[in-house]
Amino acid sequence: MLNLYRVLQALVYVGLSFSEALINWMPVRAPSLARVMAALYLLFALLALLRTRQMPRRLNAVVAAFLGVDVTAALLAALMMPAAHTGIAAMLVINVGAGALLLPPRLGGFFAALAALAMVGQALVGADDIGRNLLESGLFGLAYFATAALCYALGNQMRASEALAERRGLDLANLSQVNELIIRRMKTGVLLVDDANHIHQINESAWMLLGNPALDRRDLGEVAPELSRRLYHWRTTHKADSTAIALAEGVPEVVPRFTRLAANDDSHVLIFLDDTSLVSRRAEQLTLTTLGRLSASIAHEIRNPLAAIRYSAQLLAESKSIPDADQRMIEIINNHCGRLNEIIENILQLSRRERSRPEALDLNAWALTFVEEYKEANDLGADSLRALLYPHAVEALADPQHLQQVVWNLVQNALRYGRLPDEPARVMVVARLATDDGPPLIEVIDRGPGIPPKVAAQIFEPFFTTHEYGTGLGLYLARQMCEANQASLEYVPVAGGGSCFRITLTAPARIAAGVEA
Repeated sequence: MLNLYRVLQALVYVGLSFSEALINWMPVRAPSLARVMAALYLLFALLALLRTRQMPRRLNAVVAAFLGVDVTAALLAALMMPAAHTGIAAMLVINVGAGALLLPPRLGGFFAALAALAMVGQALVGADDIGRNLLESGLFGLAYFATAALCYALGNQMRASEALAERRGLDLANLSQVNELIIRRMKTGVLLVDDANHIHQINESAWMLLGNPALDRRDLGEVAPELSRRLYHWRTTHKADSTAIALAEGVPEVVPRFTRLAANDDSHVLIFLDDTSLVSRRAEQLTLTTLGRLSASIAHEIRNPLAAIRYSAQLLAESKSIPDADQRMIEIINNHCGRLNEIIENILQLSRRERSRPEALDLNAWALTFVEEYKEANDLGADSLRALLYPHAVEALADPQHLQQVVWNLVQNALRYGRLPDEPARVMVVARLATDDGPPLIEVIDRGPGIPPKVAAQIFEPFFTTHEYGTGLGLYLARQMCEANQASLEYVPVAGGGSCFRITLTAPARIAAGVEA
């Protein structure tokens, strides 16, 4: 707008200097020079107007330079056309006000003072009636300062409002993106359908539950006829059919729910598709959690009478009058009490298991330390336990206590079951990488008879055991601890005989890359 006003201002100067009628009415000093000045200023104003859409990088510098030209042109025009100096001074008020809107306060005040000095100078140099013209110029100077102050205040309010609007626009844009991301990643399918059965919005879960239709297929009757029928039934009767249906082949069953987009809007309907398998899994998790708490409570209640039974059996065993047959019965009681106590300890450990605290570990050094600690705590006799290390550093992220407990359990099982008849057990703790750039592994390998495939399919189930005095919870607990550390535990048959329990861990670099992504 300022550039357009500058063009109008230049046209006024051109009219005053080129029009013979105006020259006769308002005499012009040095007409040729006045015309050259007016033409140059008009050319400058037109060039500035053409550059309006090109936002300069240094806006303050450009506006200041243009205002300097405006003040200079107004001074020259007032000197050459003294009869029109009042109108020229009045037109300059707009330039000063616009400069105060666009420029910092110091620059805005500077150009207000410059315009006031220019008009005062013109009154002193070129006016016939110096007193009257000097008074007018002084009043215009006050008007320039007042206009600059007022425009600066308005500019501040405008800039604050613009900044607030920009912040709120960014907040709304961010909120919209967050809402869109949440809806898109929801496990519940969400569709927005209008009264013409046209699908306006659909999230990823709904797209999968509809059988991955083509993106250009937007008619609900074509994509999911049964869902369209239920929507029509809900719209006409306001009653929803809550039976589960499969909307496409090979997808889980869903229970559709319908709701209006707005209270007074019957044209748009939100459809929620609840995956019944997710609901079943949630119910199963709640059931398992409840059973875990119940099991822990029962274990606590069993512990006290069990301790009394075991203590009584130990007292009976000390009696010298008990025959050998009864001593054998007492031994059976002690063995089964010990087995029950081990089951109780495992159940309590499972119920109060602490959250993992992963650390970066060097698996080569960790395996060496583990083997040394195990040998110090257990007399291996003829059995052997050794660590097999990788030629390069193997780093992993895991809770050291959980990893120690899992591998300790695996090594105990390997030493107990992983031996051939009449031969000592040979067990290795291997630290390595799956491939050169693969995940880190810890393996416990023995050279025993191995595990039959039918048994291997069940060894990680709770309370499954093939040993007379086994609890069936050791491997189940080991796998649970691995999963708590974002690791996996699996059984791998060894070619030529033997067993391998492999723990696949996560490398620290991979965790960091996942967070950054």
